[in-house]
Amino acid sequence: MIGTDPHLPAPVWFVTGCSTGLGRALSSRVLAAGDRVALTARDPSTLDDLVAGHPGAAIALPLDVTRPSEIEFAVAAATKTFGTIDVLVNNAGYAYFAPAEEGDDSAVRAMFDVNFFGLAAMTRAVLPAMRARRRGTIVNISSIAGLTASAGAAYYAASKFAVEGFSEGLALDVEGLGIRVIAVELGQFRTRFVASTRSEPDRWHPDYAATVGARRAYVRGRGGREPGDPERAAAAIYAAANSLAPPARLVLGNEALASARRKVATLASQVDAIEAIARSSDFPG
Repeated sequence: MIGTDPHLPAPVWFVTGCSTGLGRALSSRVLAAGDRVALTARDPSTLDDLVAGHPGAAIALPLDVTRPSEIEFAVAAATKTFGTIDVLVNNAGYAYFAPAEEGDDSAVRAMFDVNFFGLAAMTRAVLPAMRARRRGTIVNISSIAGLTASAGAAYYAASKFAVEGFSEGLALDVEGLGIRVIAVELGQFRTRFVASTRSEPDRWHPDYAATVGARRAYVRGRGGREPGDPERAAAAIYAAANSLAPPARLVLGNEALASARRKVATLASQVDAIEAIARSSDFPG
């Protein structure tokens, strides 16, 4: 749990991808609570208003999580300014949509560089100090796509499945070291997510119209009308990071909750269906 002792300095958060959306909403929530934040973005000038509104409590740093030198600089600058990093929020990320058959290799790799490899590099950068202090919280912003994929999102889901596996393994690594790990599975939130899609094929093979095409039309049609409230999500994440027993997975949004429950039920049914085959695969006796 962070920030429980009034005699200690206010906790320090380090948040990636703060210029818009959830990163900005969460940073504003943290600052409103009196905590301190190292705000990061590729263009730190987008954070000037937050810094000006919270002198001494917020700094803005340039950060592209795909560049190791920028990660090293930002973590060092935050530590020099505030003395510590208590909570790392790996929020930077975006989506690439395409049928699996028609995915562009360079576009897919670029997305993985941000969504997964950048997240992992940021985590490695803060872990030594957290481990030495026996205290820290790592919040990895995933997606419900990290639990259950949808048509046209095979590559995006793969990047978020990687985040889920990394978070689960990391939690086991640091068990007993005072470091907590939370994976946040977001549904559709009003955060410019659709606009963050950097690239996708202009056209798909007609055979994918009923699956990929229909799904993309649905998602695009909800742009600006998504049911999820970023401010409420920020409040939920802040509360989880401050709880005595934070959830390993924080599912946010009614639709995400329903999807998660369907996935659990489907997986259980699939495992039950092959139980006999599974049991027959070991050496006898």
